[in-house]
Amino acid sequence: MSTRADAAGSLVGVTDGAAIVDKPSALASSAASSASASGGVLLVRDVGKSVSGPEGDLVILSSLNMRVSPGEALAIVGPSGSGKSTLLGLLAGLDTPTSGEVELLGQSLSTLDEDQRARLRAGDVGFVFQNFQLLPGLTALENVMLPLELAGAADAPSRARNMLAEVGLDHRAGHQPLQLSGGEQQRVALARAFVSQPAILFADEPTGNLDGETGRRVIDLMFSLRESRGAALVLVTHDERLAARCDRRLVMGDGKLTTG
Repeated sequence: MSTRADAAGSLVGVTDGAAIVDKPSALASSAASSASASGGVLLVRDVGKSVSGPEGDLVILSSLNMRVSPGEALAIVGPSGSGKSTLLGLLAGLDTPTSGEVELLGQSLSTLDEDQRARLRAGDVGFVFQNFQLLPGLTALENVMLPLELAGAADAPSRARNMLAEVGLDHRAGHQPLQLSGGEQQRVALARAFVSQPAILFADEPTGNLDGETGRRVIDLMFSLRESRGAALVLVTHDERLAARCDRRLVMGDGKLTTG
């Protein structure tokens, strides 16, 4: 079985051409409660990441420490190739560190296997990607419904329609991603990310594939949705103007984080 990160934020197993997604379990709700009690939705302690190469180990990230509080917006900035996206994958449990510890929603990710990490993310973690990551065979409505259906929500269609209306796309509910503009696709992705009321949102260069004005509207919408729901945000970007909208800013360089 091979795996890939799916658009709903869980891990999808692909076997014999069929995609399998674990439904959320009590693990996620228990973890969210633990995170609230501890005062942090994300804790990082001495995290490092290295990969083996022909000339020995290549260090990508070294001894990183950080904390994200409930409702806080944190920007991680730095040039392309500085390790920002690698770090984001570690924070969300999509990859594992070589050393150190990541605690997401009160759960130590090192104590969980791949399926358990997927269940932890389901429902309580939202994702927004640069390339949208919508499932091309589904309509806008079906893409937004996906995390709700995985959670077994009986009212998934009505909640998804309401969420599409909130991002101004209820009239596009029956359109597939390729029938939508880039800005519309990212608004569908935002609707999908927020429909399950996540405790934390991970955003990786969310305006990278959009023109300036479209990107500004998408970011205004993302921050509005985040603030109205009280979700924490970890935003990876090279855009300093976008980073300035966050509560706090860290700079990635030479595999290390510094206060910006």
